[in-house]
Amino acid sequence: MIMRTTLPLWSVAALVLIAAGPPCLAHDTTVVDTGQDVCYDDAGEMSCPAPGQAFHGQDSQYGGYQPAYLDHGDGTVTDQRTGLIWQKSPDFDNKRTWAQAQTYADALQLAGHDDWRLPTVKELYSLIDFRGSSMTVPPRPYIDTDYFDFQYPDPSTGDRLIDVQFWSSTAYVGLTMGGDATAFGVNFADGRIKGYPTLTGPGGQPFARYVRCVRGPQGYGENDYVDNGDETISDLATGLMWAKADSASPMNWEDALAHAEGLSLGGHTDWRLPNAKELQVIVDYARAPDATNPAQQGPAIDPIFDLTETESFCWAGTTLLEAPPSQGVSHGVYVCFGQGLGWMEIPPFSGNYVLQNVHGAGSQRSDPKSGDPAQYPHGLGPQGDVVRIFNYVRCVRGPECASTVSVYCTAKTSSSGCTPAISSSGSPSASGASGFEVRVEQVEANRSGILFYGTSGPEAKPFQGGLLCVQPPLQRTAVQSSGSGGSPPCQGVLTLDLNAAGVSAAIGAGNQAWIQAWFRDPPSPSATGLSDALELAVCP
Repeated sequence: MIMRTTLPLWSVAALVLIAAGPPCLAHDTTVVDTGQDVCYDDAGEMSCPAPGQAFHGQDSQYGGYQPAYLDHGDGTVTDQRTGLIWQKSPDFDNKRTWAQAQTYADALQLAGHDDWRLPTVKELYSLIDFRGSSMTVPPRPYIDTDYFDFQYPDPSTGDRLIDVQFWSSTAYVGLTMGGDATAFGVNFADGRIKGYPTLTGPGGQPFARYVRCVRGPQGYGENDYVDNGDETISDLATGLMWAKADSASPMNWEDALAHAEGLSLGGHTDWRLPNAKELQVIVDYARAPDATNPAQQGPAIDPIFDLTETESFCWAGTTLLEAPPSQGVSHGVYVCFGQGLGWMEIPPFSGNYVLQNVHGAGSQRSDPKSGDPAQYPHGLGPQGDVVRIFNYVRCVRGPECASTVSVYCTAKTSSSGCTPAISSSGSPSASGASGFEVRVEQVEANRSGILFYGTSGPEAKPFQGGLLCVQPPLQRTAVQSSGSGGSPPCQGVLTLDLNAAGVSAAIGAGNQAWIQAWFRDPPSPSATGLSDALELAVCP
């Protein structure tokens, strides 16, 4: 093993990383990545396009803070990105009305805690994983079933496969369906947010859905905006920078991607189309065009942003695999900052269609990425959802990462009196092609050495006459020579760009790591030289 003192450290096969390390919560609201890792065009899956090609810049081509869950083995799971603690196994035997859901959450006693609550819609949506689809065989839920229990309904109950909606505590500030009091829910079977009646549903029966309770820090998804004065808005809560204005003209999904990729604004050219979870986090659920309180009327977004029209809808770079077979499999996700409109046939089978707010401003839906919306004069689905093939673009960049790199531990002085010193330049990035160099100077010249790292924490353990500064399990990098020809003795250098070598990506965005250098020092009793160490956190 790598820790045996009888063999040189660099010559032994390293242990594989087996778990994400303690998370780097870079911001008050860390937007967890969607999980989407495949590229799509208008119809279905495609090879990921290069810059300048059609459909470049979609969700899977930009990394983010990857999910990091911890199952405590007591019926609870901690999201190490958000700090929220979740109920692992909902009560799938009982659906509850919105009022019953709140009562259930308030009364829940689980894992020795009684401070459970019904999650907000932003908290609940933080769990969604866009690798799901109800169209595949077998279907795949929009949640990580390695950590969270999930059940599809029994068809004999009359429920559809997609009837796995979970209540949030977020009430809609307007009314839907012509007068229904409404609260938002997230559907982990079909990957959408919609408003649901809090009292009675179709047929006048109490409308009931599932509950997954949460506890822990409150305030997830609360924004902290700063107008930069250059047509950009920074959200200090998430680290994301947004274009202050939208695209001024609606466009299809392919053109939306190209518009974002080509934008130059505020001295930046690295703009992109936001993914679904980034776009949803800027929804202001205290606002809606049809809010019953006039003071809350307006698009469901902070007025610090400029919108071309009140009834505004914006594309995300995320694909939803929920299209009807006649439309292929690829729909584009969009978020409603205006009302979630649909053509309801009133009365049923009358041929009389009425345009209503069926889902609420702040819902997340999906539609064909191209085509003619006139082909769908009365929308799609049981609520006649208006088909919106042309939507606005709200560009984003970042997140700006609050990562820091610091030196710790004590180096071992070598047989020639060399005290190796570790340092770095640049920023560790899981998606960066280069730009984070770790450099160890004052190494014994012309010796073989390695950099090795771990994600379990720092250490200061006696080892081969010095200190092992990294907790195992450990991962080594390639053997290299310290160079300099051997004279003078302390001019050797070990260096590695962790981004270019794929080490930052292996550690993962949002994770911490600890790294140290080992090199040969034959005259010393253990033939070992050891540097001090770096602690770092990886940005997206």
